[in-house]
Amino acid sequence: MNSFGRLFRVQIFGESHGDGVGVVIDGCPAGLDVPVEDFLPDMERRKGGTQKGATPRKEDDIPIIKSGVFNGKTTGFPIMIFFENKNTRSSDYEKQRSFPRPGHADFVAHKKFGGYEDYRGGGHFSARLTTGIVAAGVIAKKLLKGISVEAKVIEIGGESDLEKGLQKAIDAKDSVGGIIECRVNGVPLGLGEPHFDSVESLIAHAMFSIPAVKGVEFGSGFAAARMFGSQHNDPIENMEGRTTTNHAGGIVGGITNGNELVFRIAVKPTASTPKEQFSLNWDTGNMEHFSVKGRHDLCVALRAPVIVEAATAIVLADLMLQEGRIPRVL
Repeated sequence: MNSFGRLFRVQIFGESHGDGVGVVIDGCPAGLDVPVEDFLPDMERRKGGTQKGATPRKEDDIPIIKSGVFNGKTTGFPIMIFFENKNTRSSDYEKQRSFPRPGHADFVAHKKFGGYEDYRGGGHFSARLTTGIVAAGVIAKKLLKGISVEAKVIEIGGESDLEKGLQKAIDAKDSVGGIIECRVNGVPLGLGEPHFDSVESLIAHAMFSIPAVKGVEFGSGFAAARMFGSQHNDPIENMEGRTTTNHAGGIVGGITNGNELVFRIAVKPTASTPKEQFSLNWDTGNMEHFSVKGRHDLCVALRAPVIVEAATAIVLADLMLQEGRIPRVL
C-alpha cells in the first residue's frame, strides 16, 4: 500500500494540504553520515516555484529528522523525516469540488474511501508525497557507493527540443507530458531474481508509484518488437559480461549483467489543466463545461528526474542489502 522494499523499506505519509508529508525508512545500516545539508540539492531539484512550467507553489522542504539519527549518524533503527506544508491554498479545491478532475484520482478516491478522503490538492494522491521518496533516495544514494544514478527529461510533448515542447503547451493554454531517461552506471552483475523479483519488475513497480507515470521501457524497449533477434542480442565481449551493444538495458533474465542500466518512463500531461473541459458535475449529475483553477504544473515531467533517481536508488539499495553487498553497520 504505502510502503515499498524488503530490507531497505520506505513508507510515505501525509497529504498535499495537511500539516506535512514525510517518510519512514527502515533497514538503513547504522553509521551512515546524514547531515541535513546533504538533502538540500535533491530537494531543490524537486521543488516548484521558480522553474518554467512548474507549479508556482513553493515550499521550503527542509527535512526535519525526527528519529533514527543520533550525533549525525544513522542508528540502525527507523528514520523518520518530516516536511512541513506552509504554502497551501485549500480554497482553490473547495471552489471546484463539484467537478472530479478527469485524469486525476478525485472520483475513484471518493468512491473507494466513501467520501472521507482529503481532496485538497489531491490529498494522499498528490505528487507532494514524492518529497519523502526523494529524501529516502538521498539516503539510498549514499549507500550505493560507486554507483551513479542520473535521470533527465529527453522529450516534452513529443519534442526533443524541450523548450519547444513546453512552448506548445503554453500556447495551447494546456498541460503536456514528457519522457524521462534514467542511466545507472556501476551496477554489479547478479542483482535481482527471475520472474516476480526481476530488476525490471522492481524498478517498474517503483516507477509506477510515481504519480503520472504511464509507461516504462528498458533498453531498446518497444523498439525491440520491430527488430530481429540477431539485431537485438547483445554480443558478450569478456568474462565480466561486457557487451558490444546494450539493447537489453543492462538486465537479462531479470538479473543485472554488469552493463549500464538504461530505462525510460512516460509521464502523462498534468491532469489539472486550465483548458476548458466537459465532464461530470457530481452535484447535478450532468456533464458540464469547467476548467481547473489554482497552481499546477504545466509539465509535471520537469520535476520528476530526481524522483526517478530516488526510486531507482531505493530499489538498488534494497537489492544490494539482500545480496549482502552493503554491510548492516558501516
